[in-house]
Amino acid sequence: MMLHTASCGQCRDQVEQERPEGPSADPVAPALGTYPPLPSANAMIQPMPRLSVPAALALGSAALGAAFATGLFLGRWHPPWQSRREKRLLPPEDSPLWQYLLSRSLREHPALRSLRLLTLEQPQGDSMMTCEQAQLLANLARLIKAKKALDLGTFTGYSALALALALPPTGHVVTCEVNPGPPELGRPLWRQAEEEHKIDLRLKPALDTLGEAGTFDMAVVDADKENCTAYYERCLRLLRPGGVLAVLSVLWRGKVLQPKPGDLETECVRNLNERILRDARVHISLLPLGDGLTLAFKI
Repeated sequence: MMLHTASCGQCRDQVEQERPEGPSADPVAPALGTYPPLPSANAMIQPMPRLSVPAALALGSAALGAAFATGLFLGRWHPPWQSRREKRLLPPEDSPLWQYLLSRSLREHPALRSLRLLTLEQPQGDSMMTCEQAQLLANLARLIKAKKALDLGTFTGYSALALALALPPTGHVVTCEVNPGPPELGRPLWRQAEEEHKIDLRLKPALDTLGEAGTFDMAVVDADKENCTAYYERCLRLLRPGGVLAVLSVLWRGKVLQPKPGDLETECVRNLNERILRDARVHISLLPLGDGLTLAFKI
């Protein structure tokens, strides 16, 4: 902004013209007589106007309306959590904190690690048991002094090898698979870990194998979801009292929250979760590891 200013000479001439005559004249005195005295402090303080009840109601209604409009606007840009399906509850695998957790807790046999990395390279490899799930189940097997384990859904044998490493030298893992290809990818690593002799691969439908399998200390269910309830019931019958039954992928990539019509797999997983919740034959824990892990401890 530009200001128009007078020169110093012009200002001096104007002051001389306005100055009253007389030897004792004060150039400020005439100005004091020109304006009325300043009001007192008490006179300057004015009470706040009080709103009547209708006015207060109107103001409150306006505030609520503004809040509602703001929420409606934000809701369009940030839809409620129901519309954003959660696929996992834990931090992403590349999270620095999650990597720190794994680096301070994971003890993975070299052959088991190699098999995990090999499995992740395969189609549908990301559906395999996670390394933290495998270690937890292996530690549970040690805790209950398991000697015989059942594994439904071999794939490359990562879970079977994790269990075999946790069992004593005389231990035994019966693992079931209908596709002969993936287990052969893992077999050299079973051999490298010197655990191949503990792993009994059955290439037939799991329900057929379970009719001739005997009894077990531990069972892991990670097979097709259409038959997951039948697998649970059959494994529970084969499990000894105090045994552990683990069911994987019970959150089913978040689909259990809002299954789509006709999604049979998701409905089967939801039904199994409800059945286990109300099953008085077991103590249970549902953990957010991987895609969800239910542990059922047979009473």
